[in-house]
Amino acid sequence: MMLCYYFVMNKLPTRKPNRLPGYDYSSVGAYFITICTKDRKAILSDVIVGTTIGRPPEVKLKNYGKIADRAVNLISDHYANVFVDNYVIMPNHIHILLRIEHTAEPPPSVSRIIKQLKGYVTKKAGEPIWQEKSYDHIIRDEYDYLVRWKYVDDNPANWLLKKDEYY
Repeated sequence: MMLCYYFVMNKLPTRKPNRLPGYDYSSVGAYFITICTKDRKAILSDVIVGTTIGRPPEVKLKNYGKIADRAVNLISDHYANVFVDNYVIMPNHIHILLRIEHTAEPPPSVSRIIKQLKGYVTKKAGEPIWQEKSYDHIIRDEYDYLVRWKYVDDNPANWLLKKDEYY
């Protein structure tokens, strides 16, 4: 009984909403998305040091990573007005730079795209491998786009340096 009283009196902190209130996430524009594996297990890839000086690190996909890679590459096939401009499959997360363009068809929402990607991978993997939530960022301008692009490209090197926030 005392435990219930504790939770009533000491409410847990409210989680910050990860969505911009009132924003239409099927709007034409670019989005930066991060999807993490359940419990941040490193089941998607390995990041390997470059074999020579000056050679960038290599991302070597594991089986689940290969399924995720296929799912990312199917996005543009499934939605005529959605394009994956850049992405990287890290050991325990994926970063995607996604662009939605205007066409005659109504565009899907970002959450629908991510839900279908996660569903595809889960079905092919035979088990759920994703965290429930994902992170998305609305790209505001060209500078923001270029910063996110560079972040995706630099992520494997940052992983090796243990500078990746998802390490």
